[in-house]
Amino acid sequence: MTIKTGILSFAHMHANSYARVLCANEKTQLVGIADGDTERGTTNAALYSTRYFGSVEELLGQNLDAIVIASENIHHRKHVEMCAAAGIKHILSEKPLATTVEDAGAMIAACRTAGAKLYTAFPCRFSPALQRLRKQIQEGALGTILAIRGTNRGYMPGGWFIEKEFSGGGAVIDHTVHVADVNRWLLGQEATEVYAEIGNGFYHQEWEDTGVLTLTYQGGVFATIDTSWSRPYKFRTDLTLQVIGTAGVADLDMFLQTVTNYSMKNAVSHVGWGSSVDKWMIDAFLRAASGECVDDLADGEDGLRALEVALAAYRSAEQASPVCIAPVPV
Repeated sequence: MTIKTGILSFAHMHANSYARVLCANEKTQLVGIADGDTERGTTNAALYSTRYFGSVEELLGQNLDAIVIASENIHHRKHVEMCAAAGIKHILSEKPLATTVEDAGAMIAACRTAGAKLYTAFPCRFSPALQRLRKQIQEGALGTILAIRGTNRGYMPGGWFIEKEFSGGGAVIDHTVHVADVNRWLLGQEATEVYAEIGNGFYHQEWEDTGVLTLTYQGGVFATIDTSWSRPYKFRTDLTLQVIGTAGVADLDMFLQTVTNYSMKNAVSHVGWGSSVDKWMIDAFLRAASGECVDDLADGEDGLRALEVALAAYRSAEQASPVCIAPVPV
């Protein structure tokens, strides 16, 4: 069985990584790319030896089995609803799932009504180091978990990421959702309260470039998330965790597998050599599309729960006080 797939927009930089994996997978055919930016769409269609479609409707008319949505955050709801209505049964949306809880809930409902499976692009779940840590926690190797310290720091991406009408925010919505999902996946618990302080001390613009969150979980675990666009361009993005338990402490640096490259042209840059979490996530998505049961893929509800944490952080910062998180039923 050949899985007919498409990519809806190359607005998000991860679309290139996803396209490379789709093209390399022998069980799938990348039928085409739809992108409102004609130059970007035609360039990438040529790069990946596929067709460019000038409208979403044209791509959705190709009898696709699965689709990857990498459009601007604000368009995720519209694009997911269009894909579900077109009969596509497996839909992977870039994170954050949406920019509002209402939109995320509508996306989940639309897919449920259409009999489609909605997934959220949380590739960190496929890190071998993270999976090993999760197994240790489940087996009790760290004892009772007391606290988690997490970071997700990278460079300021520019473009639509710093236009709130398209992104929904700055560094907090961009980076919080990854660690929020990782924490929830490790603990099996929902966050119940968040206190956040955010700022714009690096770029001094209307969007935030830094944020520090303190969260409380159902079982009493507390966690911190340092989320920022504080790194220079070409410096590696980090996602680190320190998990503190009654029987031990575990430290994880997910993207440490890099070589530091010094050159006259690029100065200092970090070149990854290790595990590709994007590859394993897309491969898992394709296995799910072929009918396999894949437990590690994040679904629509997982995307919603991470989004709830990020949006609560904005409310907390605005009120300068802790905010309770009441998960929306789905």
